[in-house]
Amino acid sequence: MGGITEAKLRALAGEISFERGLGYVDAVSGVDVGDGWIRASVRGSERYESELVLDGPKGPAGTCDCPYGQEGNFCKHLVALGLTVIAQEADLPRRRESARDRARGVDAWLSGLSREDLLALVREEIAGDRQLRRRLELRAASARGDLAGIRSHIRELLDIGPFARYGYVEYADARAYAEQAGQAVSAIRSLTASGRAADAMALAREAIGFLAEVVESVDDSDGCLGEIGTDLADAHHDACREAGPDPEELAHWLVTHELGDSADLTDIDPLDYEDLLGEQGLIALRRYATEAWTANRTGWAEKHLMQRLAKSGRDVDTLIAVHAADLAPNGHTHLLITRELEAAGRPAEALEWAERGIRETEDLATVDTALVDHLTDRYTQTGRLADAVTLRRDHFTARRTLLTYQQLRAAARAAACWTVEREKALDFLHADAKREGDHAGRVLVDALLDDKDTDAAWQAAREHGAHDGQWLTLADHSRPTRPADALAVYHRLATPLTRQTGNHAYEQLVSLLLSIRDCHRRLGTPDDFAAYVTDLRTTQKRKRNLIRLMDDHGLSGS
Repeated sequence: MGGITEAKLRALAGEISFERGLGYVDAVSGVDVGDGWIRASVRGSERYESELVLDGPKGPAGTCDCPYGQEGNFCKHLVALGLTVIAQEADLPRRRESARDRARGVDAWLSGLSREDLLALVREEIAGDRQLRRRLELRAASARGDLAGIRSHIRELLDIGPFARYGYVEYADARAYAEQAGQAVSAIRSLTASGRAADAMALAREAIGFLAEVVESVDDSDGCLGEIGTDLADAHHDACREAGPDPEELAHWLVTHELGDSADLTDIDPLDYEDLLGEQGLIALRRYATEAWTANRTGWAEKHLMQRLAKSGRDVDTLIAVHAADLAPNGHTHLLITRELEAAGRPAEALEWAERGIRETEDLATVDTALVDHLTDRYTQTGRLADAVTLRRDHFTARRTLLTYQQLRAAARAAACWTVEREKALDFLHADAKREGDHAGRVLVDALLDDKDTDAAWQAAREHGAHDGQWLTLADHSRPTRPADALAVYHRLATPLTRQTGNHAYEQLVSLLLSIRDCHRRLGTPDDFAAYVTDLRTTQKRKRNLIRLMDDHGLSGS
């Protein structure tokens, strides 16, 4: 049926979900067969509703209301339903026809009822189904043109009261609440479709505001309320398109909404209304946005809206003014302005802002390093190599790390003055190491290693200390010329590993043993190494994985 096979299920779900689905076949119940689809309940940690579409445009597909399925994945519950379909394939045509017969029977029965009997049936169903009652009440209010009644029903649909425990809707009830809230969206769309777009627009705005008030009281881990918010935004946009609201009023609402608490819920972009606003409305939109920003120049929402509008209008000066009104102390905002000016073809002003960012950063240790990189590149591109070196030197002086040392070296080499700059930089690092101890000493060792000055790095490590990784690097670099020194390091690093277990520790130990063997070979003392390995194998004999790894690398001892 629909060509569904285990291989297709495995491809759709992936190996893990497919294997898990095998264990849920017995949890499938209430299989309902339709034209090209099959629905069923699958009992997992909760009861989930799953649906397979057998004849989709790209082959079989499915949906499930479990958390994993709601993310668009083909989950284990769908696998279980698919396996059930395969197992019952021979019986599915009969069941499909039976379902059609039942539907035709219901239609025939309803058609034969008198008006009074049909009304009695509907009243009976309404009495037992609150959701059905609400849907019909809403449709009735809409048909009567009862705006107050529709508003009341929408607020009732968005009320969390029936779902909340102690004022909060838990995860288990959030989906049911979202499904009810979704009926409010349908009601608003129905108003637009029936020619009452202005009412729909007003109610959409009220619904957005009401939903924003309760969203923090709902566990929306699955994002259902976010979808409702997006749907309300779409319904509002559609209503505006049909109603043709006053551009000035629409602009004011869009700015107020964008700066309010409900903006994150709907993600409405005022510029999506550009064609509805027209020239007059866009002027009003920018005016209202500017007024709001002028009143709160450091507000994130106000700045974001102004930047968005300025970029859309290619108004570089306004964009710079917004940035300049709230400059970050680390030069980051100066960098943003610099980039905007460069993109606008105003390099001189861009350079001025970049240099200003460096000057106005009180402590270059905290400066946005991207600003330093940017300005250095500009100096280099324009032949100002001495200025590039000065900037890198100042940054290194304020923030002495291996990276700033490397950056200073690159700039100084380009300016052919690295020998002098290196001596000054190392003097700083030596003074730091003497004054501050371990951390500064390790920066010095890293710098010397990066310069491939191994002898100086050995001396610095002995005087100021180094971490194990640096000692290992020193030993590896020095093994050909200083095998005895390297051997002492390898032995010290190997000792704690002999007290550890686990394959990672074994791999590290064997790597050190190979280096130790090379040192003994260079020193002409292979017998000492053989004795060492023999003793090690004796003390470590219970670690079978280690012994096997040593055998694989020819570390068998004497």
